[in-house]
Amino acid sequence: MLFKSVLTRGLAVLALHLGLSLTAQAADVVAPDALIRQVSTDVIDSVKSDKAIQGGDVQKIIALVDAKVMPHINFQRMTATATGRFWRQASPEQQKRLQDEFKTLLVRTYAGALTQVKDQTISLKPLRAGAEDTEVVVRTEVRGKGDPIQLDYRLEKSAGGWKIYDVNVLGIWLADQYKNSFAQEIGANGIDGLIKMLAEKNQKAAAPAAK
Repeated sequence: MLFKSVLTRGLAVLALHLGLSLTAQAADVVAPDALIRQVSTDVIDSVKSDKAIQGGDVQKIIALVDAKVMPHINFQRMTATATGRFWRQASPEQQKRLQDEFKTLLVRTYAGALTQVKDQTISLKPLRAGAEDTEVVVRTEVRGKGDPIQLDYRLEKSAGGWKIYDVNVLGIWLADQYKNSFAQEIGANGIDGLIKMLAEKNQKAAAPAAK
């Protein structure tokens, strides 16, 4: 329960940082910290100006997140990290199904968190990376009501620009936390059991939105 609370809070501020810019896909690759700064500003402005998102319009929020947030994330690497050593044991079909279900889970989680975005501000810490580095950590702090929230990103440089493959909320890396629960489920019910569990969670989450 503690991690779930931290994750929900963290994803709310993560939603600030990601969203309405595909600048990383431009011909001139934007620096990772500059990318985080730019998209955070874009998404804050968009949420503040969209009454439907503020009011919790689930389908509109999901469409926004799926179209604008998810292109900045390397889901294959994130899923592989969360699945750990079992990823190599999965067949290509199982890997695809795992990735699809995990993506759906995170899309809906981000969508719920997006409605919590209010008047937070973001402070980026100095980037410690060389010009030739292909993997970096961008460290940020989100300030609003209450204590500041540590929110860090692991990014990798790809042909399409910088992509996020893990997120650290208050000292907890997202993929590492899923790795524990995923390993338990695979140990009990196999890879297909994990896929089934994720699919059932997604179906339950989708049911209220469909009413």
